[in-house]
Amino acid sequence: TQIVREMSKVCEVTGKKVMFGNNVSFSINKTKRRFDANISKKRFYIPEEDRWVTLNVSARGLKIINKKGISAVLKEINSKK
Repeated sequence: TQIVREMSKVCEVTGKKVMFGNNVSFSINKTKRRFDANISKKRFYIPEEDRWVTLNVSARGLKIINKKGISAVLKEINSKK
């Protein structure tokens, strides 16, 4: 028996997470719903350390990594902690 952990819905770069709101029908009945962040698990190679890092990243987080570079983003993440 394996324990399967669900991936957390929080971006490790931007901090984006799940939001809550309402489904609104034609008759304006409101029922609660969840707006999930667009998050995927990605592996990044860090040449300075010669290793791979796995991050939960949103689409915006990926764009930030493409712009600044993975090393700069990891330094920012570590300085926030």
